Amino acid sequence: MSKQGGKGGAAVGKGKKPAKAGADEKREDVLQAVILADSFQDRFRPFTLETPRCLLPLVNVPVIEYTLEFLASNGVQEVFIYCGSHHQNIEDYIRGSTRWDPRSSVSPFQKLDFIRVSDANSIGDFLRDLDKRAIITGDFILVHGDLVSNIQLDAILAKHRARREANRDACFTVVLRSVGEQPHRTARARGITPVFVVDPTTGRLLQYDEMHPLQSEHYVQLDPSVFSHGEFEIRTDLVDCGIDICTPDVLALWSESFDYELPRKNFLHGVLKDWELNGKMLYAEVLDSGYAARASNLQMYDCISQDVLERWTMPFVPDSNLVHGYTYKRVKDGNYIEHRVVIERGSKVTKSVVGGGTTVKTGSTVSRSIIGRRCKIGKNVRIENSYIWDDTVIGDGATVVHSIIANSAVVGAGCRVPEGSLISYHVQLADGVALPSKPPARIATLTDDQQPAETDERLVGAGGKGALYEVARDEEESDDEEGPSRDPAILQSSLIYSLEGLDITTSSVSSFESDNDFTSDVDDGDYDDGISTTESMDVSGGGGDFGSGEAQARTFDAASSKSQDAFHNDAVHGLHDALRDTTGDDFDSAKLEFMGLRLANNASDAAMRRAIAVAFTRRAAELFAPENGGPGLEAAKAAGEALTSKKGAVKFVREVGVGGEEVSQQAEFALALQRALASGAAGKLEPARAGLLLAAMLQQLYSLDVLEEEGILAWWADGRAEEGETMKVVREKCRVLVEWLENADEEESSEEEEDDDDEEEDD
Repeated sequence: MSKQGGKGGAAVGKGKKPAKAGADEKREDVLQAVILADSFQDRFRPFTLETPRCLLPLVNVPVIEYTLEFLASNGVQEVFIYCGSHHQNIEDYIRGSTRWDPRSSVSPFQKLDFIRVSDANSIGDFLRDLDKRAIITGDFILVHGDLVSNIQLDAILAKHRARREANRDACFTVVLRSVGEQPHRTARARGITPVFVVDPTTGRLLQYDEMHPLQSEHYVQLDPSVFSHGEFEIRTDLVDCGIDICTPDVLALWSESFDYELPRKNFLHGVLKDWELNGKMLYAEVLDSGYAARASNLQMYDCISQDVLERWTMPFVPDSNLVHGYTYKRVKDGNYIEHRVVIERGSKVTKSVVGGGTTVKTGSTVSRSIIGRRCKIGKNVRIENSYIWDDTVIGDGATVVHSIIANSAVVGAGCRVPEGSLISYHVQLADGVALPSKPPARIATLTDDQQPAETDERLVGAGGKGALYEVARDEEESDDEEGPSRDPAILQSSLIYSLEGLDITTSSVSSFESDNDFTSDVDDGDYDDGISTTESMDVSGGGGDFGSGEAQARTFDAASSKSQDAFHNDAVHGLHDALRDTTGDDFDSAKLEFMGLRLANNASDAAMRRAIAVAFTRRAAELFAPENGGPGLEAAKAAGEALTSKKGAVKFVREVGVGGEEVSQQAEFALALQRALASGAAGKLEPARAGLLLAAMLQQLYSLDVLEEEGILAWWADGRAEEGETMKVVREKCRVLVEWLENADEEESSEEEEDDDDEEEDD
């Protein structure tokens, strides 16, 4: 059964009995979803020359399985799958599935339809076609066919509907995930950094932009209308989950602007920019828990695969066997093994997935890798952090490192497949071939127009099969107006993120360290406090907001890092000089100067905390260590002198350094003290002596009621306190203090229980 409309026809599944026609109020309750199964991108080529991205195996499961399970778990009743290229492959796969076939009695969906648009050239064409069909009756979830998520949308849907009921112009909610203070790997695999400007009170989106290392100017100009909203946040620490909740009005906005092609760069940016004209309000929901990410490029494919291995995506993990007939079990060494797998004695497989019918011969090692079904791994093979798809043969003595090898490929004996290599379907490497590492090779048996490629024996060896595949790019096809050399898509076109060989200069890109890091080799022991980065040459955010909406700051860029760096240096030296001053005991003037610097530089709470930690530990180290020119006091006396010699200093540390009574704030300040001492920012101390001074300072702060035992214990339990050998040594010297606090807490609890028992007896 099919129906015509728009630019193409829709192949409609038989489905289950739908809700009664004409009952508009009931149709409003039907939750619909639209899956975009074609991205119109070439990031996964040469693999997608033969297989659509949504059917590529992710931990041996076609990616679309995760997307459909996500929708089913959120109560979606009707699904429309928009197919472009390879539409027949997608339809055949779904119809061949016992779970998703729309004719199946066990399908969780009332309806599942395939919609083909033969002449679509972009996602915008899909969505304009969807608007013409008028099959969307109410709120719907818009996702791509490469989504992996375990998020539950009940609360988000409820908030979206409440906003819509209060104001019909509230038509769109984008789901975002905070990367937190320790950015997850999915936050680091971003060549393009999304910039969201959000009203923190209402969640309303005010502006959207994108940044990437290849652009010539590294700043975003804020629209003047943003400042009319008072407080706002500029967020670069968010992962775009690729989950949008929409009303039919969203489709109308696409139809009104035929130049919109991309959901974010065009639609989101354009609608927010012209909101006064269209009157529509868009919102963001920022999640701190749950998992959601798109396998939108090879780097994200890599990251998500490792996340599935590490069970971040529960319940969608290998041993949940999402596909009918899969038989994975979780076994020792962090492995997931299917039935009929042979791993010979003398071989070792760790933290990997191995599909049924696969053989791993003696002497071979497989680590952090995904091996498909019916693969043959020879003797003394080494496979690390790689993806080997079904029916692949790896010859004796071969080495494969951080690469992807597609179905039915053959890697000959003694071959070397270096990091970043992509070997497509049916490629054959002759024995002894060593592939180039710079740049990593992409080898395919088909050309861009899907014709057989002429074999290059210089690359694949005599008797091999395949040729070098290069993604075609020219000035017209480039997404970036400055040409292909600065097209950000190139950052996401390989398995390995790298800026090597690209048109970029270090002077125009932020190279500052993460917000959470000290550097021990910065002049005078200080550290950079600038735009948070996840790569040393990347402007992407990793640890929090860029700033808040103060009217005098209309732009932000990498240069603002210099202002933050200046704040840190001036603040540390000002506080340190005040603590050393022997002519007076009042700290008020130092506090006023510090707060003035904070306002002048728009310093964050984290920046203030770090500056205060460095200044006070520097003074304590100076008193403690003769090598720093001090009198060589005992650690406890040095810490006490640094904290209490100036009237008002303790209050300053409590109110500004710690910033509150929450346990998390206290733990962060303790961590800042540790980093200052471990990095050398406080002075030249041996790690063990730095640890003694840290223990003394923590004990003094506890005695002065600045830190409570819960805050210190939370710091002790924080994994960041053990990152690096020096940090571990410094932390270890505080063990006696921590154990004392733990015992004191237990004794106090015991005494309280005894008091309660006595009261009960008195009653």
